[in-house]
Amino acid sequence: MRAISAADSVPPAIQRTRDFLFRPFRWGTYLKLGLVAVLTEGFNSTPRSQQTNNTGGHPSGHGPVINSLGDIKPEWIAVAIAAVALAIVIALFIGWLITRLRFAYFHCLVHNTREIRPGWHLYRDRAARFFWLNVVVGICFFAVVVLIALPFISGFMRLFHNMPPGGHPDWMGVLSLVLPLIPIFVVLLILVYLSDMILRDFMLPHYALEGATAGEAWSQVWARITAEKAQFLAYALLRLVLPSIAMIALFIVLILPGIFLVGSLGGIEYGIDAAFVDATGASKAIEFLLMGFFGLVGLGLGLLASICLAGPIATANREYALVFYGGRYQAMGNLLYPPPPAPEIGSTQTA
Repeated sequence: MRAISAADSVPPAIQRTRDFLFRPFRWGTYLKLGLVAVLTEGFNSTPRSQQTNNTGGHPSGHGPVINSLGDIKPEWIAVAIAAVALAIVIALFIGWLITRLRFAYFHCLVHNTREIRPGWHLYRDRAARFFWLNVVVGICFFAVVVLIALPFISGFMRLFHNMPPGGHPDWMGVLSLVLPLIPIFVVLLILVYLSDMILRDFMLPHYALEGATAGEAWSQVWARITAEKAQFLAYALLRLVLPSIAMIALFIVLILPGIFLVGSLGGIEYGIDAAFVDATGASKAIEFLLMGFFGLVGLGLGLLASICLAGPIATANREYALVFYGGRYQAMGNLLYPPPPAPEIGSTQTA
């Protein structure tokens, strides 16, 4: 497979996505592959809980008031440490599962197979090594963030301690601490994006196909990046922009059907609530069951729509990475587009 530019890699990536997901089309297979694509590419959006304070910022009086570190009980500290440790273990386990799914989906796309199981088992050890590489990179980023944040944290603590009782903080001092954080935050976001792209798009194929170590994979990737800086920069921009444009276009197209669906479910819920307004006993239980049923229907339809719509975008994003880097990594390029068989050398025919 010959190397093609970042822009020219888009049409073949779309074509491969169409062939992989829709030719032939089977609903069960499509939903399975779409779900794996959404999980591995990170298009699933996690709702963020928004808490509102109805007390105007004053203590409610219903919870313990902590005025100093000495007010924290030892059992609270133990519970907090245990909760954090449990959260870390769960996060690591989920990350390990997603990493193995990435390798399995890579196997599907490279070998044009729709079976997840073979890749799940084939790359178990290599996926584990790649997962721990990601953990080390994440720890390094966390350490950098902590080192950068330390002077700002001390500054905020000084502002807090110098604030008079019942008074307000020095807003100019707050701005003097917040404004320098903005460019630092932007730079960190760019570094996180580039690190994730290099790991998933460029180093993962070397892990999967060669069993390369971190140093071996990085040296090969870095050599290719330095040889074609402009193309890799264009790729990084397109990889960020194209999925965003696709998601915005889908949102614009589907906003009216989405409003209709949400409005319909909301109307049904409102009607049920109005029908059972004075209900008690068994009637109240029936109301809860109906409300729960239609709530689950709405949740199921939302998840189904997310998989159906984001799945092709996530798959196309991965195909784009494979097509672009496959032209520069011959072992993978030959799997994506197998070269024609060499002509057999036969005896010359005599007239």
